[in-house]
Amino acid sequence: MNVKKDKQVRHFTDLVVWKKAHNLFVDIFKKTGDLPRQIGVNTIVDQILRSCGSISANIAEGFNTRTTKHYIHYLDTALNSASETENWLYKIKDCNLLANDIVIPWLDVCSEIEKMLQKMIQNLSKKLTTSH
Repeated sequence: MNVKKDKQVRHFTDLVVWKKAHNLFVDIFKKTGDLPRQIGVNTIVDQILRSCGSISANIAEGFNTRTTKHYIHYLDTALNSASETENWLYKIKDCNLLANDIVIPWLDVCSEIEKMLQKMIQNLSKKLTTSH
C-alpha cells in the first residue's frame, strides 16, 4: 500500500514532537492518579504534571508566534521543561513510587523529545542566521 504523506505542518498538533509530549503527559496523568495521597508524593506528582504539561503547551504556544526568534524561545522553554520532567521522573523511579517498567519508557520518550526539540532549535537557528 502506497500512501502519500502530507509533510506540511498546518497546526501544532501535526508536529510529532507535540504528539509525543502530549501523549507522555496523558500517560503520566493516568498512571500517577492512583498513587497514595501524601505530601511528598503529591509534590512530586504535581511538579511532574506541571513540567510535562509545559512541554506541549510551549510547543503549541510558540507555533503561532510571529517570528522565528520567538518560536525558538518557546521551543527552548519546552526543552527546559522536558529536562525538568526527566528530573522528576528520576525521583519517581528512585523513590519507588512506580515500577521501572513504567518509568523507564517515560525517560526514553523524554530523551527523544529533548533531542527533537534540540534539532528543531538548531535548524531554526540556522535559518535565522542565514536570513540576515
